[in-house]
Order: sequence, then C-alpha cells, then structure tokens
Amino acid sequence: MRHGKKFNHLSRKKGHRKAMLANMATSLILHKRIKTTVAKAKALRSFIEPVITRAKEDTTHNRRMAFRYLASKEGVKVLFDEVANRIADRPGGYTRIIRMGNRLGDNAEMAMIELVDYNTLYTQAEEKKKTRKRRTRRGGAGSGSSGEQQEQKAQAATSAAEEAAAEAKEEEVTDTAEEVATEADAPTTEATADEPAAAETQETPGAEKADEEQAKEEDDTAADEEDEKKS
Repeated sequence: MRHGKKFNHLSRKKGHRKAMLANMATSLILHKRIKTTVAKAKALRSFIEPVITRAKEDTTHNRRMAFRYLASKEGVKVLFDEVANRIADRPGGYTRIIRMGNRLGDNAEMAMIELVDYNTLYTQAEEKKKTRKRRTRRGGAGSGSSGEQQEQKAQAATSAAEEAAAEAKEEEVTDTAEEVATEADAPTTEATADEPAAAETQETPGAEKADEEQAKEEDDTAADEEDEKKS
C-alpha cells in the first residue's frame, strides 16, 4: 500500500523514469515547450527547475551536475549559453503548465509545459501590468475628489502661465516691429522737414532783388523831385 507516499512513480521503474525525465528535460530546453500528460509535466517541473537554477552560475561543477541529470552535451550547452541569460533575473518558477483537455484514446489529461521567458504573449502582458499605475484613494471618496481638484488647479495654473508667456512674447514682437518702423520713417520725416527750409532759402534771393529794385526806384523818384525843385 502507498499510504502517505506522494511521489508519483509514473508506472515505471527508477531507471526508466529517470531516463524518461532526462529526455523530456532535454527536449524542453531545446524546443522551449513540449506536450505531455499533466502527471508527467508536474514530475518534469520538479526535475528540471533545480537544474535551471544551477545554470545561473556558470562553473565547471554546475555543468557537470547538469550533465548528470540531462545526459546530453547539447542540452547542457544550450542551457548554460542561452537559457541562463533569459532566466538570470527570475528567482524560480521557470516553467509553466497549460492544460489542453483530455486525450482521445485513453482520456488522459494533457498539458503543455513551456519555459516562461520564451512565451512572448505572456511576457508582454506582464510588462503591461507592471507599467500600469494604480491610483489609491486614502481617506475616503472626499480625499480622491480633492486630489482631482488639486490636479485641475495645477493644470489651470500651468495653462495660465503659458498664456501669459505667449502674450508677453507677442508684445515684445509688436514693440520691436514698431521700433523698426519708426527708425525706417525717421529719415523721410527729416527730409520733409528740411524741404521747406530749402525752399525758403531758394525764395529769399528773389525777394531781396525785388526790394533792391524798389529802393532804387524810390531813390530815382526822389532825385527827380529834387531836380525839379532846383529848376
């Protein structure tokens, strides 16, 4: 009787069972996933995970111990050169068992066992879960609403500061444009202011000549009047 004995012999003797698990472990390392029964998958998981843990430290002793379990040079090489780099940051739980229903012939419960780090679908989902942020409400619903109000106030303050900065920039641009326009108009105004002066300077010689002629005529008339008086 097997009372209290939890070890599953898998209906095989020790040598047969050990060789079968070694072959399954090598296939799992080389192909990254295999399909088998649930009982064999559970036995394989307890068989291969200590071997994978040894692969984290690449030493001659650990390679010899892994070869003792796997009995495959190719499996040991892939385990230490490729798989060890993937599972370096994982503290255990290197395999995953996925149930796949029952087999048609004997209705045995089937499953797929795979290396966790080689399934991209599950690893991407885990990364998304890790990057997702949680918002916790402490102190009831009122604290959460106050936090939202504070966020809204902060956003409003930042938007107001941005608008003020934009207005200041626009004012600076308009001031510089006005200065440039005034500098461009200054020579023209000076020229227009000087034109009447030039015109006055041009007109003054003619006026002086007219005054001289009038003075001469007056002198001539005065001289004629004196000659008439003398005569």
